[in-house]
Amino acid sequence: MSKVLVLYYSSYGHIETLANAVAEGARATGATVDIKRVPETVPESVAKNSFFKLDQQAPVATVDELANYDAIIVGTPTRFGRIASQMAAFLDQAGGLWMRGALNGKVGGAFTSTATQHGGQETTLMSAITNLLHFGMIIVGLPYSHQGQMSLDEIVGGAPYGATTIAGGQGQRQPSAIELEGARHQGELIARTAGKLFD
Repeated sequence: MSKVLVLYYSSYGHIETLANAVAEGARATGATVDIKRVPETVPESVAKNSFFKLDQQAPVATVDELANYDAIIVGTPTRFGRIASQMAAFLDQAGGLWMRGALNGKVGGAFTSTATQHGGQETTLMSAITNLLHFGMIIVGLPYSHQGQMSLDEIVGGAPYGATTIAGGQGQRQPSAIELEGARHQGELIARTAGKLFD
């Protein structure tokens, strides 16, 4: 049975919601799935004044435990078209894993959120995926087997590179049913891929 880590950073809860959906899809395959978040680097007073969601249930991950998983699915909001600094700071500490080749051949994927439809979803996914490729991971995106991402009936996230959601300029929009379905689908595909490689 494959072991999957959903590793995320979420300021306002949108990525946290997607992380739970990704984990749900992965668990549907019978995989063992953990949801963990990276440490917050913003001072608590600033986070509170900015209305960050500070009551997230997921435990904080450590870099060393990444090697214990067959698959790692990274979730991060966009920051000007790239991954959030909190996720970058966490991954920047994984040089020892890279040196040892500890993640070579493991399965990876990414998911993200932006405030607007054209706010950098694909570049953020590629930013995350670039990190995973440098670690030697095999990438699984969100193929068009999730046909909801092609919908023209509503504003919807999703890209071949990973699941996404659109949060709105004030964070007022929550992940839609189609976006959550995409996140579940990607989680399932990644877990199934890891299962084929490691079970």
